Formats: sequence, structure tokens, C-alpha cells
Amino acid sequence: MAAHRSGPLKQQNKAHKGGRHRGRGSAQRDGKGRLALKILSKKVRKELSRVDQRHRASQLRKQKKEAVLAEKRQLGSKDGPPHQILVVPLHDRISLPEAFRLLQDKDTGTVHFSEWGSTHSFMLLCPRLKHRWFFTSARPGELHTVLDMAKVADTILFLLDPLEGWDSTGDYCLSCLFAQGLPTYTLAVQGVSGLPPRKQIDARKKLSKTVEKRFPDDKLLLLDTQKEAEMLLRQLANQKQRHLAFRDRRAYLFAHTADFAPSEENNLVGTLKISGYVRGQTLNVNSLLHIIGQGDFQMKQIDAPMDPFPLNPRVIKSQKDPGMAMEICVTDAVADMEEDLKVLMKADPDKQESLQTEVIPDPMEGEQTWPTEEELSEANDFLKKSSKVVKKVPKGTSSYQAEWILDEDGESDGEDEYDDMEHEDFIEEESQDEGSGKEEEEEYETMTMGESVRDDLYDDNVDDEAEEKMLEKYKQERLQEMFPDEVDTPRDVAARIRFQKYRGLKSFRTSPWDPKENLPQDYARIFQFQNFTNTRKRLFKEIEEKEVEGAEVGWYVTLHVSEVPSSVYEYFKRGAPLIAFSLLPHEQKMSVLNMVVSRYSGNTEPVKAKEELIFHCGFRRFRASPLFSQHTAADKHKFQRFLTADVALVVTIYGPITFPPASVLLFKQNSNGKLSSLR
Repeated sequence: MAAHRSGPLKQQNKAHKGGRHRGRGSAQRDGKGRLALKILSKKVRKELSRVDQRHRASQLRKQKKEAVLAEKRQLGSKDGPPHQILVVPLHDRISLPEAFRLLQDKDTGTVHFSEWGSTHSFMLLCPRLKHRWFFTSARPGELHTVLDMAKVADTILFLLDPLEGWDSTGDYCLSCLFAQGLPTYTLAVQGVSGLPPRKQIDARKKLSKTVEKRFPDDKLLLLDTQKEAEMLLRQLANQKQRHLAFRDRRAYLFAHTADFAPSEENNLVGTLKISGYVRGQTLNVNSLLHIIGQGDFQMKQIDAPMDPFPLNPRVIKSQKDPGMAMEICVTDAVADMEEDLKVLMKADPDKQESLQTEVIPDPMEGEQTWPTEEELSEANDFLKKSSKVVKKVPKGTSSYQAEWILDEDGESDGEDEYDDMEHEDFIEEESQDEGSGKEEEEEYETMTMGESVRDDLYDDNVDDEAEEKMLEKYKQERLQEMFPDEVDTPRDVAARIRFQKYRGLKSFRTSPWDPKENLPQDYARIFQFQNFTNTRKRLFKEIEEKEVEGAEVGWYVTLHVSEVPSSVYEYFKRGAPLIAFSLLPHEQKMSVLNMVVSRYSGNTEPVKAKEELIFHCGFRRFRASPLFSQHTAADKHKFQRFLTADVALVVTIYGPITFPPASVLLFKQNSNGKLSSLR
């Protein structure tokens, strides 16, 4: 019997490609327990089923939710620090005392006024809401105060005008706060009830459109009545907190009270006692303390006095009548502090951080190759002596012409030969010019001119020298924009002297450049990291995992800061805020800092390199004279003479080490004392 054979029209199906779409089980069976090289080199992760994956995801969500709730409950509670509110009125028409009067209602809670300085501040204790607030205020015109207090505030309460929202000063203050980094904030409108009923709705709609430009998804609250003030307090208490990276990894403290004890040797220096609530991280007495605007200091000891503002005051029952009870007020608590005072920690000299900021260079090591000023002057004198040549030249010959005149040997310094006929013609022409000059001098006459009428009409208060300098800066900035790759040789200084610190490159992209070649002497005094990124990761990991002994977050403590100038205490007594941050290891040391900045669009004044500017870098505030360079991904960066607009530049300074992330703001102080933001 013949076998059946399929014809040419039989259907041909595709073969099943099982290798591409096989499941996890078939792959494990085919592998027979073998693992890939990448899996062997790392930790073997246990593969979870779908049910276990969903269970793990739900557990992570639950942990995050509990962490947020715990943070919200701790802030302002009896065990945590008071909820610090910074009130900033953004318009001149806003009445700050009226807003504080509404918030200081006795029906809401107990109010305790602060006596430090002239700034309005008070503590509000509300047992009914189980919350306590500490209200402070700052005007937008006092920009340094606003920025410094915003670094430690838990919430910023912006007070808006019902018609305009904010004025020009308030808008400038908002720009600086956004650049520095905003913590949690709330918007409140004051004065809507004072408008006619028909205009209230239109004013709120117009204000909402104005606010949407800066705060697109935020709700406006009213602050005109006692009921609205209570709703505002509930909003402040239940708000989700936003974090600022530079303060979450450091302990910080806002001084409620301060005292100064001068030393026996010098009255200008002594021990400053700062009392306040610990925030951020645990505060160790062996770490260094930075007072904003003042410098770095060491601590002697940390005391743990009784909390002067307890949420639930102690109640003492009378022995004669058990029904009678008496609450201890704050004044009694302060009086009893000395009895309840406990020394929490004392500094250990072996473990305490050093205040050394610079390296003491060893001249015998010969690390720096840049010549000193004495060596440069000696080399310059030697060149002058060796380059002098005595020649006989005709009268009136310039030094440039003398270079081309033949010597006695018949040779010239240049390559071209000198022609005697041309020399004679030149002398004749020169003598003819002198004769014509005498004739012209006889034709001239002297005239006495009066001062310009424009000078009489000009403002007497304007400084002419300052205006000329500013005009010269504008010209230089314009020339830099037009010809960025060109440099003019100066007329009063020789080019070999002006550019002796420069070197030539065949290619800016490919030519090698040793970063340690021809370094200035100051580089021998700064600290250098072998690997900055790894050091930063290691320190941050220790903060998260390592337990630190010291004052816990929420404790009311007194810090004994040693070797503090008396001017710091006088500064505090005049009403200025006193804010202290603990430093991470190495943050007291000086090094070269590079910061990426972009210029503020509202500032048009030229800013030249090496001008003194005011820096707000993270939690620090200091002055420095920066250099500007292009922000590129290459290994060499071009120097910029001016801070150009619409372009991100790198600012380089000598400054104290600050581990990022940290915001950077640059300000230039004008002659009238006002600040202009450069960003």
C-alpha cells in the first residue's frame, strides 16, 4: 500500500517559538539550578509570588503613612518641639498687630509673650487641640532676617492684601524664599470683611488669579474674625510638613533666651548660654556649633532645664483641701529651673571636634610650584637689567624707533636692513613738522570757559566717581558680551607682565591640563578630599543608621558655647534672632567651593568677578569674592569676567565646606545699604 503524500496546496503552520515566551517555571527547569554570573556576584534576592509582592507593597505604604502621622503628631505635642510659625506680611497695608490679636485669643489657649528683643513673638498653648505654637514675625524689608528665620521655621504664614496680594517688596521677598527653599506654608488674607459686600467676591476672584502665578494649587484662608483664626490654627496643626534637605541631617536650635558670662581674662569674649528646643537631629556636645552670621564655636556642656512652656502644666494639690488645685505658671517654672537643672552632657576633649579651619603648610615639602611675589620681582629686575642696550640715536627718537636703528657693528635688532637715505628723509620731515608746529602755536589763543549748565541742574546727591565706575563696568560687560574670546592688552603695563600667569593651549578641548600645576600659595592652606562623593555618602549613612548620644529632638536644653564674642549677645539683645546649627564632620574646614547659579532676571546691574558678595549657602551666611566660569561637562572651564544673564555659571570661592544639597543665594550690597539679589 502506497503512503499518502501531501500535495503542494497543504497548509503550512508556523512552528511554535517556545524559547521566547516560556514561563519562569520552565526556565528554572531548563537551568537545573544554575544561576547567571550577575546573580552570583550580588546578593541572591528571593523572588516573591504575586501575593507576597502585594503584601510587601501594602506594608511599605503603611509604614510610610505611619511615619508621616508620627511626625505630624510629634510636632507641637507635649513630647516634641513647639510648632514654629513665621508670619510674613507681604504688603504695607497689612496690620501685623491685628493678626496677632486674633491669634492670641484666651478662649483658644494660654498665651505667653516672649521678652527677647523687640520682635513680636509669643507662645500659644492649646490643650484642647493638644498642640502648641510659637509665633514669630519678620518684615520683607529685613531680608536677611526673613531668610535666616525661614531656615528654622516649620511653617511660614504669608499675610496677603485683599486687593493686590503683595507689593514689590513682598514679591522680591517671595522670589528669595523660593530660591532658598520653602518649608510648609499657608496663605491668609486680611481685610476682606472691610470691603463692601459687592466687591468682596470680585476681590477674591482677582486675588485668586494673582496668587495662582506663584501658588497654583493652594487655598486662601481668611483672617478677619476669631472663628477664622481658629480655623487657621487647625489648618496649621494638621498640615503635612515639607522638608528642607540641609536641615534634616543636622541638629538646629532657635534661641528663646540667652545669657552671657564674660571670661576672667577678657571681657570681650566669654561663654554664651543659649536655651531652646532641639530640632532636626540629636545634638551631641562634642560636635561644633555654627551661629548664623557669627561663626563656628565649641560647646562646653548641655544642660536639661525644665520646659518653661509645658502643654499640660503641673498641678499641685493642697494638703489641707484635696479639692483645691493650683497650676504652676511659667514664671514659677523659670524660678524653679535652677532646682531642676540637670547637666546632660559635658564635652570630652579627646572626642571634641577641632576648630582648625586651615592647614599649616610646610615650606620644605615643596608641594606648591607657583613662585612667590619676591621671586617674581627678582626675575623682573633681572630681565630689566639684562635687556638694557646703550645706543646712539637722533634726538626725538622714540624707544620703538630705536629698536630698528643700527648698532656700531652694523647690525640691527630686527631682520630688516636700515636705509641711510630713509633715515635722512625722516630727520628732514621731522624738522619740517617742528617748524610748522611753531607756526600753529602762534595762531592759537587762550580762552576761559565757564562750567556747564548741565552740572548746575544735576542732582547734588549723586556721586560722580561712583557713576563713572558704574558706566565703566557697563562698558566692560558689553564688550565681554560682544567679544567673549578677545582680551585687550593694557597700555600702562607690559603684556609679558600682564599675562605672565597665563599659559597657552593648542586646543581647549584636547590639550592636557594638570590641575595641580602652578597653584597659588593659598592652595597649600585648604583641605582636599580624596573622594568627596564617597565621604558625603558615608556621613549621611552614619546619620541614618548610627545612634548618637546627646539631646533628643524636642528637648528644651541650654547650650554652653565657649569663646563667643560679646557682640553676639548684644546682637541678640537688640532683637535679632539667634539661630544655631550643628556641623557635620569637616564642615568647619576651608576648601574651594563650586556652586552653580543663574542670575535673577530682575537684576541688571553688572557684577564683575572678584567683587565682594553676600552668600546664603544652606544654613550659612558669609561674605566672599567669587570667580565665575562656564558650566560645562569638560575638564577645563573658561573664565567669565562678569555674571551674565540667562546662563547658568559656576561660582568658585574659598569657603567653609558644606555638604550638598544646599541652596545658594548671592546678594550685592549697594552703597545705600540695600541688597540686590543676583541668585
